Amino acid sequence: MLDLKWLRDQPEALDDALRRRGLPATAAELLDRDAAVRALQTELQQAQARRNALSKAIGKVQAQGGDAAPLIAEVGALKASIQAAEEALRERTAALHELLATVPNPLVPDVPDGTDERDNVLLRSWGEPRRFEFVPKEHDVLGAPLGMDFERAAYLSGARFVVLSGALARLERALATFMLDVQTGEHGYTEVAPPLLVRDHVLFGTGQLPKFAEEQFRTTTDYWLIATAEVSLTNLVAGVILDEAQLPLRYTAWTPCFRAEAGAAGKDTKGMIRQHQFSKVELVSIVRPEDSDAEHERMTACAEEILRRLELPYRVMLLCGGDTGFAARKTYDIEVWLPGQGRYREISSCSNCGDFQARRMRARCRVKGERETRFVHTLNGSGLAVGRTLIALLENWQQADGSVLLPRAIQPYMGGLERLSADG
Repeated sequence: MLDLKWLRDQPEALDDALRRRGLPATAAELLDRDAAVRALQTELQQAQARRNALSKAIGKVQAQGGDAAPLIAEVGALKASIQAAEEALRERTAALHELLATVPNPLVPDVPDGTDERDNVLLRSWGEPRRFEFVPKEHDVLGAPLGMDFERAAYLSGARFVVLSGALARLERALATFMLDVQTGEHGYTEVAPPLLVRDHVLFGTGQLPKFAEEQFRTTTDYWLIATAEVSLTNLVAGVILDEAQLPLRYTAWTPCFRAEAGAAGKDTKGMIRQHQFSKVELVSIVRPEDSDAEHERMTACAEEILRRLELPYRVMLLCGGDTGFAARKTYDIEVWLPGQGRYREISSCSNCGDFQARRMRARCRVKGERETRFVHTLNGSGLAVGRTLIALLENWQQADGSVLLPRAIQPYMGGLERLSADG
């Protein structure tokens, strides 16, 4: 959510921020709605002050035995006009907030201009893509004899689902546990088991509602299935005033995630890349405003460490304005190399949201003993998407006979198993 004072002072800054995202200017309409609200607030305050003054005058006139009927009549008329003004104020305020809720987070200056992923900027890469002595297979071909079943999943649930069984089911669990152990044991994140079903105000707080309702799954009882644990974890501080000495707060969770993938028809329909249901280890940080830039770098490094230990080549991209998400002011994408596809694919997005989500959630902090509060800054990132990590492991560690070696870091989580093969 935007700061209205900032908008009033710098409307051109908002329109410039929207232009960098490829969106139309909105400042003028927002300012018109804001002015209408403030004008009505002034009118209402004046009417209420007049009513209060008249009420005092009525008491004095009646105490002196005078005729207060004209004053009483005026108070009656004011009462009706005040009620009408209050209703109009509610409507105008709702209209302002409705538009305000659809405006994305302004980007920080070092986010590059651009329209889509082609304009993202390479920051660094790690690891050399392996040179194969055979044509590497994609994960769905490799996975079929190992326990990856899309046909049974389609029978159960339709497209964009998968059934993993045997060693692959264990590998998914092993990867998630490995990720959690690294993030909690070495990087200071607190593990959380959050709700997977949430209410409207929770999705509003992190920015999924109202703009992206079509991308979510909703139950018939008005719960929403989370598309990411970011939703639940970030809202742990909603409506709270934190002592700054408590910060930073760092949370992690391994959860199923549910995405309708609206607008993704025809994209990545083959295999496990884009699923309606998948699991992810999420990272969320709640920090002081002055610490969020450094925390962004730290969080990204925490996610990168998982790929390094699994010996999977990757690169880090700084997203351009047109490719940066609604709630983020700056995002790094970590992309892992998939030899079966012959290209890098996103496996984590680490975003600094500044105070954008905190304003929507009313999450604040203050120095102990002081009256003034300020909004915290929130950050989120995948540490990592478990299914895509499994995909990357299969494709990068595949052998000519269709078996898959397991990197040393994951072997203890697989009971010492060193290789996946169809014959066990």
